[in-house]
Parts: sequence; structure tokens; C-alpha cells
Amino acid sequence: MTPPDPAAGARAAGARAAGARAAGERPGPATFLRFDRVERTLHWVNATLFGILMFTGAALYAGPVSTLVGHRELVRMVHVYSGLALPIPLLAAVVGAHGARLRRDLSRLNRWSRDDARWFRRKQRHAGVPLGKFNPGQKLNASFIAGAAVVMLGTGSIMHWFQLFPLDWRTGATFVHDWFAIGIWIAVVGHIMFALRDGDALESMLHGDISASWVRRHAPLWYEELNR
Repeated sequence: MTPPDPAAGARAAGARAAGARAAGERPGPATFLRFDRVERTLHWVNATLFGILMFTGAALYAGPVSTLVGHRELVRMVHVYSGLALPIPLLAAVVGAHGARLRRDLSRLNRWSRDDARWFRRKQRHAGVPLGKFNPGQKLNASFIAGAAVVMLGTGSIMHWFQLFPLDWRTGATFVHDWFAIGIWIAVVGHIMFALRDGDALESMLHGDISASWVRRHAPLWYEELNR
């Protein structure tokens, strides 16, 4: 399949807009709301909690870092209570009328299609693969982070309240906790790198809006949904 020509697509979009103006129709909006205030607040609160957990965890795990930081007991308590607090922002954001857009986006992240599988197999990710609001890489990252958060909360609880559990549980929890921590570091660093490469998408997580041209290029199925 030949990749679509971006210039031809832009010319076609311009022709459609000119035709709409000639017919007396109102042109489409220049921007769309990608993330509302609830979603943006949840994202940055979670990002802050994950940052605290990652750096306090590294301080506890790495001896030289722990020595430099000092106050190991304080670092440990910050790590524990930040982990216990992690589900609270999501629960507060998802319930009630204010969480309607968040619930719709969580549903989108949980839906996979054959086009998503095709996207993973292509060298040019967006060429010829119609995508919705979230691409398969974002869906995979969200699924991993959500699952990892549950695993880390469970294993961390076993490690903190170790008196309640047998030795083999504690040993297994420590092993799983450490390896999932490495996976989270890789996922978060990758997420930040991809975000920095796409300034429009990053801006939408700061201010909410994104250009209609970006939506048309990167999320054509969502573009159609918004223009129904």
C-alpha cells in the first residue's frame, strides 16, 4: 500500500473547506478539546506521584544514592505513603459527572482493533492505518502502567507489613517489586521521550486543546467522530 501524500491530503482538505465556504456552510473548528481539566489534573498529579515513587525507590535501592540523600527512614515513609496515595486521584477523578470524558477515554484505551495490530507492524506508524484518539503505543503504555501500579501496590504492601506474611511471600514480593520498578522506569522514560518529540500533543496535556490538522493526520477516526 502506497503511503498517503501529506501534500495531497492538505490540498484536499483545503478544497473541502473552500467548497464548504462556497456552499455557505460554517468551516470546522481550528482546534478540538483533547483533554479536559479533570484529565489534565489527574495526569500531572499521577506524574508527580510516580516521580516521587521512582526517585525515592531509587534512593532506597541504590546504596550510594541512599547515602547521599540521607534520612533513609523519612525517604522510606514518603515512598510508602506516595504508593498508598496512588489510586486516590484516579478514584476521585473518575466518579461523578465531572469524570465523563475521563471514563470515555479509559474506554478508548481499553479497546483494541485489527488496525492497532497493523500499526505495530508498520515502519511508518501512521501511514495507511486509521487510528482513533489514542494510538496502540499509548494504549500499551497505559495498560502496562495501570497493571504495574496494582502489582507495585500489592507487593509494596507485603514488603511494608512483612510481619503479616510468610518469608517466601516477602522474598517473592521483593523480587517482583524490583523488576517491575525497572519496567516502570523504562516505560516512563520512553513516554517522556515520545511526548517531547510531539510538541502539539504535549501542549494538549498542558492546555487541553489540539489543532484540527493534528487530529486529522494522527487520529482520523477520532476526527470523523468529532465531526459527526
